Amino acid sequence: MRFKVCCIASIAEAEMAITAGAWAIGLVARMPSGPGPIPDNKITNIAAATKGRIKRVLLSAQTRPEAVVDHVRRCGTDVVQLVDAVPHTTYVALRHFCPDVQIVQVIHVQNDHDLDQAQEAARYCDYVLLDSGRPDGPVKELGGTGRTHDWSLSAQIVDKLDIPVILAGGLNPQNAAKARRTVSPYALDVCSGLRGDGFALDGDKLRAFANATTAS
Repeated sequence: MRFKVCCIASIAEAEMAITAGAWAIGLVARMPSGPGPIPDNKITNIAAATKGRIKRVLLSAQTRPEAVVDHVRRCGTDVVQLVDAVPHTTYVALRHFCPDVQIVQVIHVQNDHDLDQAQEAARYCDYVLLDSGRPDGPVKELGGTGRTHDWSLSAQIVDKLDIPVILAGGLNPQNAAKARRTVSPYALDVCSGLRGDGFALDGDKLRAFANATTAS
């Protein structure tokens, strides 16, 4: 099972993820709420230092086509993770101006209607990522909540989509194996579940999570 380590805050943390066998790292740009954002110049530096060794994913809260394209170009990542709903024109602009960049659309799983959203996004994206945010809340939550969601809904989405589905939301070394068995995603995505004091990446938790992704 592949796994992505999100909220990477330094080159040292990126190197830890690579050593642990991570498939991808998540570099979180400015968000309306939640942990882990770092300045764009730091994202650019981490992306440059790890080029060719791991998938580098920019988490962007931008939605307008020109804003997303500019963000991706400045940060220099392989993948952009769109954490909010975007217009169709944003996908078109990314394909035109950033043809080598893969697109991940986040779907915040809350009810049965999210299957329709996931199927629509799958027409334009390389991956769909299922998370536990609340984009319609009093303060927009677009990830990093530390909460799980209804994995039975996620399993239905995985079953219906023809593109890879990544599972996020409240994952940790203790529930990673169950999440993998229940949902059967393409990859697991973890952030706060691997963090310790000062929100630093915890090496022991990282290794435990890596081991759990292959547990029977």
